[in-house]
Parts: sequence; C-alpha cells; structure tokens
Amino acid sequence: MKFSHSIQFNAVPDWSSHYIAYSNLKKLIYQIEKTTHQPGAADIETRPLLRDEDPDTVFSRSLDVELEKISSFFGVKEKELLDEVGELLRDIDLFEEAGRSGQYDTQRPALVQPSTDQVKRAGGPRSSRSAYSMHSTEDGVEDSDDDDQDETSALNRTRRPSAGSTHGRRRTLASARAPTDMTASTELTKSMRRHSVGFDDYAETAEFFSDGIMLKKRIVSLYVQLCELKSYVQLNRTGFNKILKKFDKIIDRQLRPKYLETSVDSSYPFLRETMRQLEGNIEKTEKAYANVVTQGDETLAKKALRSHLREHVVWERNTVWRDLIGMERRAEAASLGKGLLGASNDGTKVRLQGDDAPVVSGKEISTPLGRLTCPTWLFGSTMLTILGIIAVFLVFLTVPILEKQEQQACLAMLIFVSLLWATEAIPLFVTSLLIPFLCVVLKVVRSEDAPHRRLGSKEATNYIFSAMWTPVIMLLLGGFTVAAALSKCKIDKRIATFILSKAGTRPRTVLIANMLVAAFASMLVSNVAAPVLCFSIIEPMLRNLPYDSNMSKAVIMGIALASNIGGMLSPIASPQNVVALGIMEPPPTWGQWLFISIPVGIVSLFLIWILLLITFRPGKGTTIVPIRSVREEFTGLQWFVSAVCVATIGLWCASHALESTFGHMGVIAILPIVVFFGVGILTKEDFNNFPWTIIILAAGGLSLGKAVESSGLLHTVAAKISAEVHELDLYVILLIFSSLALVIATFISHTVAALILLPLVYNIGKEMEKPHPNLLVMATTLMCSAAMGLPTSGFPNMTAIMKEDATGERYLSLRLAMARCA
Repeated sequence: MKFSHSIQFNAVPDWSSHYIAYSNLKKLIYQIEKTTHQPGAADIETRPLLRDEDPDTVFSRSLDVELEKISSFFGVKEKELLDEVGELLRDIDLFEEAGRSGQYDTQRPALVQPSTDQVKRAGGPRSSRSAYSMHSTEDGVEDSDDDDQDETSALNRTRRPSAGSTHGRRRTLASARAPTDMTASTELTKSMRRHSVGFDDYAETAEFFSDGIMLKKRIVSLYVQLCELKSYVQLNRTGFNKILKKFDKIIDRQLRPKYLETSVDSSYPFLRETMRQLEGNIEKTEKAYANVVTQGDETLAKKALRSHLREHVVWERNTVWRDLIGMERRAEAASLGKGLLGASNDGTKVRLQGDDAPVVSGKEISTPLGRLTCPTWLFGSTMLTILGIIAVFLVFLTVPILEKQEQQACLAMLIFVSLLWATEAIPLFVTSLLIPFLCVVLKVVRSEDAPHRRLGSKEATNYIFSAMWTPVIMLLLGGFTVAAALSKCKIDKRIATFILSKAGTRPRTVLIANMLVAAFASMLVSNVAAPVLCFSIIEPMLRNLPYDSNMSKAVIMGIALASNIGGMLSPIASPQNVVALGIMEPPPTWGQWLFISIPVGIVSLFLIWILLLITFRPGKGTTIVPIRSVREEFTGLQWFVSAVCVATIGLWCASHALESTFGHMGVIAILPIVVFFGVGILTKEDFNNFPWTIIILAAGGLSLGKAVESSGLLHTVAAKISAEVHELDLYVILLIFSSLALVIATFISHTVAALILLPLVYNIGKEMEKPHPNLLVMATTLMCSAAMGLPTSGFPNMTAIMKEDATGERYLSLRLAMARCA
C-alpha cells in the first residue's frame, strides 16, 4: 500500500488535518524536479515557488511548516492528556480510600454499577442518585445523552464541570463500545460491601459500584488516547523519513540524514525523553486499570486494555478503513486487468458489493414456474457466437469428411477449440480444460501398440491427463519461480536501472538502452512483467518531458515492441516457447536456443530502433532526466538469489550434456522451486499468485497436440499439405508457414496461434523428403512472438496503449500505435 494511503488508513480520523501533508509534499517534489531539469518549462505558479533557490532550501521550508504544525498539535494534546492522567490518579486514590474506610463521598464522580445480587439483597428500587444511567449490552456500555463529549477532538474541546463533582473535571468516555467487565467489577468490591439491607445502604452501595464502572471507562479512554498519540508521533516520523527519501531519490540530493538529525529528531514530539514520558503515562494507566479492575494483575490489565484499543480502532475508523480497502482493491483489480471483473468478451458484468460475493447482473424473464434471472451474456452477441461455434462443431462431427471416425471427431474438436480460442467467447484456460473432456468422450485417442484400436474411456483418461503434465510444464513453473524471486528481491529493477543509468541523456541512446533492457527483462521475467517494470523505471523521465513529446511516444513504443522481441529470446520467455520445446524432437538446449534467438533479436531491435528514430525524430528539443541507479549495496539475500538463478540457467544451458543425470530441463527446474520456497524467500502466497491460467492453457495445448497426433489426423493433414508443397524449396515452405503464423498471431493470442500451428508444422516438416521439423517449428515460434501489428496483438502492446500521463491522457493514440506496429 502507498504511504499516502497508509497514513489515512492508520490516522485518528479527528486528527487527520494535523498529520504530515504527505501527498502535497510529494507534488512539491515533482514540481521541483520538473523546474530543476527544465527551468524554461516552469509554469507561472511554480516559478515564484522556487525563485532560483536551492531545491533543498525550498523543500526544507515546506517541511518546517509541517513540523511546526505537528509540534503545536502534539504539545496541546499532550498537556491535555497529562492533566487528565493526574486527575484520574487523584480520583483513584479517593476511590480506594473510600473503599478502605467503607464510606462513600457523594462529591466524587460516579464509577461502578451494582450487581444483580445486591439489588435483590437491598430489596428496593435502584437509587436515582446515580450520576449516569448505564445500559449493559452485548458489545459493551452505552452512555446516555448526558455526556456528548468527543474524546478525539484535541484542540476544540471545551471543559465544563461535571455535575456533583468538586474537582470540576470533564467526564470523557473512551468509546460507546467499551465493554464492561461486570465480573471484575463485582469481585473488585466484594470486600468493600456493607451488608445492611436498608434503602439508604443500598443507594450508597449502588453509587459506589457506579463509581467503579465510570472510573474504568475513564482509564480505558485515557489509555486509548495516549496510544493514539504515540502512534501519531511514530506515523509522522515515518512520514518525514519516507518523503525525504523520495526527495533525495528524485532530485538526487542527500537531504534526509541532515534534516532528520538537525530538525526532526531535535523537535519536541520526536525526542526520546518525550516518548519515554508518553510511555510512562501509558504504564500508569495500565497499573491503574490493574488496581481498579483486575485486582493487581498487570498482565491481565494490559491484555484487557489492548482489547479495548482494538475495538475502539475498529469502531472509530470502520468507514475510513472500508473506503481505503475498497480503493486498494479497485487499484489491484485495475492492475490485473479485466480478469477480476469478468471475461472481456462475454458481455457479463460483475458488480462487487463490499465484501459480498460477486453479483452477476442479469435479465429477468417470465417462465411458467415464475420469474427467472439469467446472465445478460445469454442475450448478447457472445451467446450467438457460442451457439454458432457449437453448430459448426456438430456439422463437422456428423458430416463425413474423413474415413476414420476418430479422425473425424478429432477434426471437429480441433475446429471447435480453435474457434473458442480465436473468439475468446469463454476464457482461454476454460477452453483448454474442455480438451481432455472431449478427447475422452469422443474417443479420439488410439492405442500406440495397435494403431487402429481406439482406447476406451479409462485408458484414454490416463493417456490424455499424462499428456497435460509433462516436464515442459515443470519448466514453465521453474521459469515463473525464477522470475518471482528476481522481482521480489528487486534484482531485476536494480539491473535495469544500472544499465539505464549508463545511457546518458542523448535521446537515441536512451531509446535503444530502454529497448535492450525491456528485451533482456522479457527474456528473464517474461514479456508480461517486463513492460510494467520498464514503464515504472522511466516514469521520472516521462514526467519531465514536455506535453505531447515525441520522445515519450518513441520510448513507450520501443519498450512494447522490444518486449515482444524479448519473448523469443529464451525458452521460458513466453508460453509459446515452452509449447515448442514440448513438440520438438529432440528439444533444443538453452545454448542452442540462445544461439539462434539472440542474433535474430539483436537485428530486430536494431531495425525497430531505426524505424522509431525515423518516425518520431525524438531528439528535437528534448531534455532527458538521467535515470539513476539504486544506491543501496547488494544484500546477502540478493546475492544468494542471483547465484541460484545463474546456476539454474547455467544448468539449463548445459542440459544436453547433463541429460544422463537430469533427463530433461523440467527436472532442473525443480531446484529453484525447492530452494526459494524451502528457505522462505517465496511463500505460498507467491505460489498461489503464479499465472495458473497460462499453465492450464499450455497444458491444454500439449494435450490437444497429443490427441491430434494419436488419432492420426495430424499425419493425414500433414501428408496432404506436404503433397501440395513437396516440389517447393525448403525456404519457400519456411516463408509460407512463417507468414501464416505472423498473420494469425497478429489477430489472436500468440500462445493460441502456437498451440494451433506448431503440431501441424512439425508433422509437415516430418513428411518432407528431407525432414526439417525443428526448423519449421522454431521459425514459426519466433514469428508468433514477432506478430505485433495491432495494439491487441500482445500484452506489451496493450500495456503501452493504455499508458497515461499525469493528466489522464494517453501517450499513444490507437491509429498511431497501429501504424507504427504494422
């Protein structure tokens, strides 16, 4: 959670205006940054603010104002609470003195309530002399309208003498929800009761018990307010530390150590003596509670007071917490995309109501059994699409096209899932889960021993599910684990900022450096996380570029296109690469893959860089803020994670030589999983946050390839296509299928295109006179990653097209993005 939200989340609601103005100070930092790097671009409001002064002086002046505000409020609040602590301790002394002497002073404030046993023994009605009418509830004690004071109004509170009190103290309640410990109150005064059953004796005893309860409420109130004041100091101290750290990072200064030492730590609220005095008063309230309520048990008293504090916080800040949690959830949902709000194309709208389960909006229809609410997507274009796909499936299932029934059924299934994937009528991973179901029900799997015998349902189930979980899936999990560890320890960001810090301020150099970093990050942490990482790193540079700058457009498009290219650079960079590894026989090692993909990637990046320079001419009138590397030293944890990742990648590269030991790269992938999760660097939450939809999608594609191969359909189709192209040259065939992959992957998901095309391409390569299946598969896989002609062609493109500036305007227009990507 951002600290600007955290400070609202943890602040006392009635004191909200007295905390450090963190958001305003952050805006000031951005103004100073922009004026420092582009003096001529400063607006009319910013120029008088700076007046050619040193940024440290300008920012320190604003911090001094905040520090004075905090110190003034703290001084007033502290004096008020310390006075109340003194009054409380005097009242406790009077209360204990009255208990020891057995006499009751009617001038003291009312504090405890009588028990039911006393009312029965007294034989009379309750006395009307009680200062407060109390109502014991399940949640606690509610006080009457007689006391309407707010215990959290620090500066505007007026004192008025309590009725019947010679001390003139103001009665303050901790919370309307403060629970009453009636058992403790009864035990507390057993030894102090007088056993007369007369009305006067009962009235005196009842008044004495009322005194005990009200005294307990005062102790709880003071304890809560003292704890809130302590939290006030700690939260503001953290605020100063964080805002100064942000200032030093953005403006490249060293103000934080100096200002904290000379100004913040020497200010009265942040002195160690002040904190010790505050903690001493908290201890006094705990001892007072122990003496009055828990019969001297301080451990029990602390536990009870902390319970009161928790209940008070929940009660007083319930609305603030709920609003802020909702804000964080909305931000998280926005960052994760449409998946949390429903499928993007199914027309279903999901409405989240607080903490309730998602409610799917629907349309009511009348039936003989009553009114029925149906999801809206049943009446939209998505439903028509699904019905059309089912109709096509039934046609191919019933109309005889191929001689063998299992091949006919497999063709119908292949067309059915391909259409569902292409239209995204239902989520992609759901379509993948349909594949094993259809394979078993349609009986498309044949025996390997007897190729003409179709397997029964039980045998087919074992075969198809074993095809879904292969070493390739474990390799994918290993890749996700390495990426998660690098990201969690911020190693990827450190490497990226280090490289970009060396790029200087020349626009063309900065552009190619960002593209290289994006491609390298995509190679290690996938082309889904890479653009998000790179955009966060260049945010200061974008913030300081002029409005509608060509440089901002060029660098955003460069990162997106480079991330797509980076998706082809390593076997774990994208799911289509993992699918290709599962199809190719023998699968290429990491070294072989890098030997092919790195030159292709470098040439592609260079051509894209030239195109962006020609199109945008980003060097005209552009002043670039240099990106600074992280100053903190590499920690021991980061060194350990780096060593494990490098060792894993090294073993992957040497997997062919180590085949007799490990058998497959998927076995090597188990090592980082065991190490990172075993030592606690990654947790089960990280494991649960893996993109399991991609894993299911890849597993479904692998099972589909196995089913199409087992049924003989793949061999039949490949033989017919090979007969048509057998006279063509190998490189002509390569060009045809590469172009086909490029076109298909531009309009549908790269992974889906690979799932559909790669098994077919592999078998066509096997059926050639001079078999080259791996060559065709490798080329097709690389072309799937290179398909980026539309803003929707891949996740990097979608991230780039949605990138907005500080005013909420997109950096790229749809027409511009389509023209440049194509």
